[in-house]
Amino acid sequence: MPKVPGVPATRSAYLLDGRRVTVSDLVTGGMLAAGTALKFKRPRIGETHRAVVTDAGGIKLEDGQEFMSPSRAAAVAADIPAMDGWHAWVVDSSRRSLDSLRQEFLDQVAVRPGGEAGDASPDPLRPHEFLKDARSRADAGDPVEISVRELLTLWTAKSRGHRISQRIEADLANHGLITSPSFRAVTPDAAVRLVTAPLESGASGAVPADAEDTEELDVGLTVGNLPSALGGVAFVAPTATFEEAITQMLLNDYSQLAVLSGTHTLRGAVTWKSIAQARHASPSASFSAAIVRAHEARYDQELIDVLTTLEASDFVFVRDEKNAIAGIVTTADVVHAYGELATPFFLLGELDQMLRHVISRTFTLEEVTSLCDTDGTRSIRSFDDLDMGDYQRSLENPGSWAKLGWPLDRVAFVKRLDELRGVRNDVMHFNPDPVPADSVEKLRNILSMLRQYCD
Repeated sequence: MPKVPGVPATRSAYLLDGRRVTVSDLVTGGMLAAGTALKFKRPRIGETHRAVVTDAGGIKLEDGQEFMSPSRAAAVAADIPAMDGWHAWVVDSSRRSLDSLRQEFLDQVAVRPGGEAGDASPDPLRPHEFLKDARSRADAGDPVEISVRELLTLWTAKSRGHRISQRIEADLANHGLITSPSFRAVTPDAAVRLVTAPLESGASGAVPADAEDTEELDVGLTVGNLPSALGGVAFVAPTATFEEAITQMLLNDYSQLAVLSGTHTLRGAVTWKSIAQARHASPSASFSAAIVRAHEARYDQELIDVLTTLEASDFVFVRDEKNAIAGIVTTADVVHAYGELATPFFLLGELDQMLRHVISRTFTLEEVTSLCDTDGTRSIRSFDDLDMGDYQRSLENPGSWAKLGWPLDRVAFVKRLDELRGVRNDVMHFNPDPVPADSVEKLRNILSMLRQYCD
C-alpha cells in the first residue's frame, strides 16, 4: 500500500478514532497544494464560485473570507443554509472533486488488518472496505440496507454510546454517506439505508458535517427511538364506517386509529371517546363526526419536546424520513421508555452512595487521595469529590482491600465495578439504547451484596 507523502504512519489511526478528513490532510498528504484553484458551479441558476486552497489547508473565497470547512465555504459562497462542499468544490485544473481526493486519501492511509500496534480494532479495514462498497452502491442507486445493530457490529460495538456514534458518523461522512433514517434516531433493530447526502439542503437538512462542524448535542431520546414510532400504523380511510373502525380497534386492542388518505395525508384519528361522543350527540351520526384532530411528530424530534402534547392527547402519529405516517407513540410507550432509563440511573445513584459510605467509613481522606490523586492536581477536599473511578482505584489496592475485612475476592469485585463503571458512562451520556437486562441485574446483585456489609 503506498504511503502518503508527509503523513506519519500513525496518521491512519483517524479511521479508528472517528476523525473526519480535512482539506489540511489533503495538503499534508501532497494531494493538494497551497494556491490550488477551486470552483463549483450551480448550473440551474448560472453561478460559478471560485476559491483557492491556503497554506493552512483552508479555502479562501473571492471576497477574502477563509474557512477550514469546505461545506461552510460553499454555503457562504452560495448564500444558502447548507451545502456539501466536498462534492461541490472541484479542482479547476483537474476537474477532480475534493470528495474524490478524499476517497483516494482514505485508501492510502487505511490500516492493514493486524497492522499498527495500539490499534483499537482487530480489523481496522472492515468499516473502510464496507463503506467503500456502500458508497459505490449508493452512487449506483442500489443503497445498502442494514439494521442499526448490524451497523454497530462493524465497529465492534453493541450499543450507541456517544463516542461510537460520533465515530460511525465521521466514517460515514468521510465516504460521503449518511443513513436514512438517521441511525441515532431509531431503534437498534430498525433498518437504515446508506445513501449519499443531497448536495444542497435547508437549515435542517442532512448534509454531512465537516470536522469543524461536529459539536453535536446528543442529549436524549428521539421519538424514533421508541419501537412503535416506526413500527407501522393501523388506519382507516375518511370514508370508513363505524363498524369498520370498531372492528379493527377490538381485534387489535387499539384505543385509537389513524384516519389517512394515502400514507402521507393524515386526516385525523378516531378514538373510543370520539366514537362515543359522536353517537351520543346523534345516533345517526356519520363516521366523519367521530374524526378528531390528531397530533404528529417527526421521528427525529426530541421526545421531550412532545411530552406536553402526549399529556393532553395520549398519542401522536409519527412521520418517517420520507414524511410518511409510519407509526404511533402513546403515553404508555413513553412511560415504558423513561422507566427503562430511570431504573439503572437510580440503581447507579444508590451504588455511588453505598461505595462512598464504605470508603469514608474505612479509610482516611489522605489514604484515598494518595491512591486517586497521585500528582495532587485534583484538589480532593472531601469524600464527596470522589467518583466511580476513584472507588475502583481505592478498592483495587491490596492494602486498602485488606482493611475492609470482607471475605470476598478483591479481583472479582473490582472487575465487576469496572463493568458497572462502563454502564454508568452509557447512562450518564444518554445512550439511547436501553441498558441490557443483565447489566441491570448486576447492579441489583452488587447492591444486595453491599447491603450485607454496610449494616
